[in-house]
Amino acid sequence: MKDEDTTKKTPPEHDWQRFDAMTEEECHAAALRDPDAQPITPENEGRLKRTPQVKIIRRALGLSQEEFAARFHIPLGTLRDWEQNRKEPDAAARAYLTVIARNPQAVSEALQP
Repeated sequence: MKDEDTTKKTPPEHDWQRFDAMTEEECHAAALRDPDAQPITPENEGRLKRTPQVKIIRRALGLSQEEFAARFHIPLGTLRDWEQNRKEPDAAARAYLTVIARNPQAVSEALQP
């Protein structure tokens, strides 16, 4: 393996003067040409993942972070990462949060020893 394949490459510098010289219409056209920055349309809206908002769920239940983490057996650090958007819950965690949001009492009862 060559060293050049493993070294970190710095991204190219942006030509902000060129961008500043563009009209609003040119900026909009350039954005539409970018395949990674397409606008959300009704057709592609359905494929977006809805992530349960754990902070909203927790506050609706009137629980502190510590209480929520303990009641639902979620590591406190993980809960804080989710709430502060440092990490996204994986698919299983999203499903678990959805169940907690819909029926927190059943989840609490199921987790009792």
